[in-house]
Amino acid sequence: MSKFSKLGLRRAAGAVAIASAAVVGLAGMGVGEAAGAPLPNGYKNATGIDGESIQTWRTGEASYPIPTVANNPASRGFVISGTYTAKASAGVGGNLAVKYIVGCQVDVSGITLDLSGAISLSATTLSGELGLPLAPGQVAVVDITDKDFSDSGVAAIQLSQLSFNLNKCGGYASARSAVKTIGAKGYSTDDGSLSGEGTLIQSTLYGKPFTIG
Repeated sequence: MSKFSKLGLRRAAGAVAIASAAVVGLAGMGVGEAAGAPLPNGYKNATGIDGESIQTWRTGEASYPIPTVANNPASRGFVISGTYTAKASAGVGGNLAVKYIVGCQVDVSGITLDLSGAISLSATTLSGELGLPLAPGQVAVVDITDKDFSDSGVAAIQLSQLSFNLNKCGGYASARSAVKTIGAKGYSTDDGSLSGEGTLIQSTLYGKPFTIG
């Protein structure tokens, strides 16, 4: 059976604490239990040459705008929630990662994770409210959090009222989710390298773009 190895694997750090901080901040701004605008569910099935598969689901995703603390007319704020799940076939290990593509005065409808020139940000490097330092015309790919598949080949991530704030946008903003899965039989990320056997399966499930402001 063929084997592969890939160096330089970068993992996104978890954002559970950041999500919790965002909920507290929303309560302070009086958002309370406001319902978000629902976004469509999504599903994707990726298969390998030997019949291996990874299925990805996006359910319950919603977004809505929020006022910024300073009521700055150049600022844009929004909140997202959703559940993201992956299930692999028997013997396949891997990782599920949730990211968001955010554009300032840019339509992100056709933008993917491999966009050249996009700003790469991690949730752990941002404030508790996920303040994005985007100027008009800029796009960021934000790593929210990730999770390895369990022994049964399943991983799930749930986001609840995670807030974003664009302080320098000065116009409308748009965003979409991107759920990336990667896996293989014998999947391993020891020593910062990715290795496995057979087919390396990679898949990205993109959410419906939405606008803010």
